[in-house]
Amino acid sequence: MPEIGEGVHEGTVSRWLKKEGDFVKEDEPVVEIMTDKVNTELPSPATGVLSKILVPEGEAVQVFAAMGLIEDKAGASNGAPPAPKETPIAGTAGTTVGATSATTEAATPNAQRPTSVSGERRWFTPLVRSIAKQNNISEAQLGTLQGTGPGGRVTKKDVEAFISGGAKPAIQTQKTPEPKPAQPVTAGPDQEIVTLTGMRKMIADAMVRSAGVPVVSTVTQVDVTSMVKFREANKDTFQQTYGVKLTYTPFFIKALAETLQEFPTVNGSLQGDNQLVLNKKVHIGVAVALGAKGDEGLIVPVIRHCESKTLIEIAKDLESIAKKARSNALSVADVQGGTFTLTNPGTYGALFGTPMINAPQGGILGTYAINKVPVIVDDMIAIRSIMHLVLTYDHRIIDGLVAGRFLAGVRDRLQSFDFFK
Repeated sequence: MPEIGEGVHEGTVSRWLKKEGDFVKEDEPVVEIMTDKVNTELPSPATGVLSKILVPEGEAVQVFAAMGLIEDKAGASNGAPPAPKETPIAGTAGTTVGATSATTEAATPNAQRPTSVSGERRWFTPLVRSIAKQNNISEAQLGTLQGTGPGGRVTKKDVEAFISGGAKPAIQTQKTPEPKPAQPVTAGPDQEIVTLTGMRKMIADAMVRSAGVPVVSTVTQVDVTSMVKFREANKDTFQQTYGVKLTYTPFFIKALAETLQEFPTVNGSLQGDNQLVLNKKVHIGVAVALGAKGDEGLIVPVIRHCESKTLIEIAKDLESIAKKARSNALSVADVQGGTFTLTNPGTYGALFGTPMINAPQGGILGTYAINKVPVIVDDMIAIRSIMHLVLTYDHRIIDGLVAGRFLAGVRDRLQSFDFFK
């Protein structure tokens, strides 16, 4: 598994394009990897036979871990696939998918299970092993560490603590109980069992991470009559002049970008060890539903430097990322680096909701359907275009007062409409 994006430490094997025993050529696509909800085809690093798939479809794989073995078949002529061995031999010279060469360690699981000080076998993730190797930490030293991960597993933080001199030795007197295996799920007479894989599994994992953050949602009502009239009067001319549709979303992004500049905490994120990262630039992720019916998953590509872009530039960027998302042409870089997220359920008629943040971001704004309703204006009944804005935010770093002022800032910009003129 190669490094295919900054900060990407793990992916999911979404699909093997070849099966065991198939002949593959160098640089021929052999496997699809899902990282950050983006599918990436990985090419074969060598010509030969895919003799062994080590990571099946739907399973997670970490950077630098072996995914499969390609055996070099010397003497193959005319590109004809040679007959593969029926039983791959552990330790046979070959090539590892996603690496430059195979090793006995990749083909032999026990090679990654060094013995701890208590004499028990311990398993370390490829990421942990990679950090240890870079810092000349031996397997014997790894075996002395007290892991803080599930089941006592040594994590990246444990190794970093060891490097900095703050690690704790392994506890030999207690043994962490092994987690009980999950009970198998059986289908009833009118049921079907479907395993979450690929994008759906990535979304599920992301939602579990976000659900661990203490959040609060605040709502405000907005009179967007001026914005609606502006769009109705200019949408045809805008498309003819600039070649893109003028939707309401660029207005929301523009209002958000200006308000986030005033409230840097809302544009921040809480990282490990209580480190608050305050972003000086505004990179807004926009939730895009995939598929003709919007039921093929959700992805959040990022529009960068929104604080310095005009409404026209934002509209062009928005149409570009939406097209790339729906044609499965997004790269890992397109979905990384967001500082805040916008979701617009109003496009399919939703009146109100409480969106979930995209952790570790500090907040997400939901924009909901615009409807004409009777309201009181200057003690008289008037028909106005009204919508709801819902801000969900990380309550560890954003207080209710700050959230309320931020939401009022977005509301006032949309209502006054001055910054679009």
